[in-house]
Amino acid sequence: MRLFVALDLNEEIRGALRDLIAVLKPLGATARWSRPEGMHVTLKFIGHVDSPKLGAIRAALATVPSSASVQMRVRGVGFFPDERRPRVLWCGIDASANLAPLAAEIERRLEPLGIPREDREFTPHLTLARLKESRGDDRLVRAAQELKSRDFGSALADEFHLFESFTKPSGAEYKKIESYPFAKGAM
Repeated sequence: MRLFVALDLNEEIRGALRDLIAVLKPLGATARWSRPEGMHVTLKFIGHVDSPKLGAIRAALATVPSSASVQMRVRGVGFFPDERRPRVLWCGIDASANLAPLAAEIERRLEPLGIPREDREFTPHLTLARLKESRGDDRLVRAAQELKSRDFGSALADEFHLFESFTKPSGAEYKKIESYPFAKGAM
């Protein structure tokens, strides 16, 4: 099983991202586009695990305290690692102060199960597209520069979710395995 933990998005944001992708898609010659219905804010990528480990992961996630909902605003467009070498086109997430501690607590609870912590700092974002080559998409880079401060909507997350990821020829598909409501205790 290939697993990750994430926050879901509302239909307002998905619709705005659907419209954005429709405008940008013709400009990205080498881009492989994400489907808005599958977009999520990843809190922790777990990776491949054996089925017997699923119970322990579910139990660990059930102990993650979270004192309040997470408020998010989807805003701006950019590239990882940067505009000169664009490999991933993303939308930024401005979130309430409790988002990063929530992600850190999820990592802390999963580490005893042999799931390593991330080496990189937590950077909440939505992946819009992956570029196969960093050249040839100059029009996409120029269009994204004009969207650096564009607002795509807001959401309030009252729970986080454990997802299973399936790779198919049509792209990645996700199945929600379990949801964990917020406000169970103080962090």
